[in-house]
Amino acid sequence: MKSAIKSIRPFIGARNFDVSRRFYADLGFREGVLSPTLSVFTAGNFAFYLQDYYLAEWVDNTMVFLEVEDVDEYWTQLVALNLPAAYPAVKLVPVKKFDWGKECFVHDPSGVLWHVGEFAR
Repeated sequence: MKSAIKSIRPFIGARNFDVSRRFYADLGFREGVLSPTLSVFTAGNFAFYLQDYYLAEWVDNTMVFLEVEDVDEYWTQLVALNLPAAYPAVKLVPVKKFDWGKECFVHDPSGVLWHVGEFAR
């Protein structure tokens, strides 16, 4: 392809749209409401779509990789948010080291698995 790619924006589903919207706002994403059933969440130049649609086979198998500069710092900030207290379905898994780098994990209120990682330099 000769046309330059400008972005990639995955679509993720929500078991409870309003709960998921609050969760992602609490994580620090900015919400842009596109319709009553679709929002775009942004952080800098990065974005994803959240839709008011839930199909267990799809959402339970959705994974997103979020690359950060410093996963240990991100983890510290993530824990400070105390998200599992506000969102009982949310699970946080501490930083693990691998040959390629390190990552922690966040399960959102619907079950979407976020890999938050930092590649080895």
